[in-house]
Amino acid sequence: MLGLNLSRIVLSVDDMLTLGIETSCDDTGVAVLKDNREVLCELLSSQIKDHSRFGGVIPEFAARKHLENLLPLVNAAMSECNITGKDLDLIAVTRGPGLMGSLIVGVMTARALSQVWNVPLIGVNHLEGHLFAPLIEAQDLEPPFLSLIVSGGHTEIIRVDAFGQYELLGQTRDDAAGEAYDKAARILGLKYPGGPEIDRLAGAGDPHAFDFPIPLKHTNNIEFSFSGLKTALLWQAKKYDGVNVPVNDLCASFQRAVTEALMAKVNLAVRLTGIKRVSASGGVAANSALREALMTAKGFRAWLPEVNRCTDNAVMVAMAGHNAWLRGVRTDEVSADPSLHDLQYKNTEKGA
Repeated sequence: MLGLNLSRIVLSVDDMLTLGIETSCDDTGVAVLKDNREVLCELLSSQIKDHSRFGGVIPEFAARKHLENLLPLVNAAMSECNITGKDLDLIAVTRGPGLMGSLIVGVMTARALSQVWNVPLIGVNHLEGHLFAPLIEAQDLEPPFLSLIVSGGHTEIIRVDAFGQYELLGQTRDDAAGEAYDKAARILGLKYPGGPEIDRLAGAGDPHAFDFPIPLKHTNNIEFSFSGLKTALLWQAKKYDGVNVPVNDLCASFQRAVTEALMAKVNLAVRLTGIKRVSASGGVAANSALREALMTAKGFRAWLPEVNRCTDNAVMVAMAGHNAWLRGVRTDEVSADPSLHDLQYKNTEKGA
């Protein structure tokens, strides 16, 4: 127990200040949120250049970079907003899922700041953070709606009956969509991160040049699989033996297959639930083909975050934490949980 006054009274909810901290993977994010929509400050330190020479994220290296970056970012954010720790009403930090070392840096820093400033602390599920990302700009998105969370580590559709009341409708059997993009990029010899590079090259390619299979497109279950599609790309690329490889066409065709697979299950979820409001978030939600497919789809309306907020950021963490706090969620002692998946929150979480 931290000895904090968790019953601290917020005199005006409209003026509630929440500090959000995100360190689940390789991006260090800090944000200050006023009420639940007004972003006073948002800072992000990306480690893409640091990890690019390895072709992926090195967990221990990522944790060390968080140690270097987090407190300076917090200080910069407080200075930019012209506030001190005593002005805050809540600190929200990602507690999982994610990389253990990265999560520990964020959680332990948040716990220390919470104790020093005597500010309540709440742990946020990273997936719930992504679920809130489209609401940063979308004033008219309210439950019930379907949330497609599609990133490097997750591909799933969640039914949102109310904030805090979630049902997992389906998820991937194997690779997440973002993971498949990164593996496809390595097959084609593209630079890290692979998703944005494939998206860029696909713009100059023919999406119908290769007839890649659309995984599970015609099944009646809300589920995804991308390992077979990745293998199909590998065998197609091998046919060229490194000579005159039509990279643009391969990228465009692969991207079309991923997009069609995702859209098939979104449409299925809409039909099965009757819910015609759909949000999408996570790094793959920044993909141009997926964004166009969602925004032009018939039969439902889609809400998307701004591209820069599809990936990990502290604003979504602050929003999720603020909303949970107003719902009555309290955490006695926040700890890092890299395997955290359950989005079912109760009014009081002991030892969360």
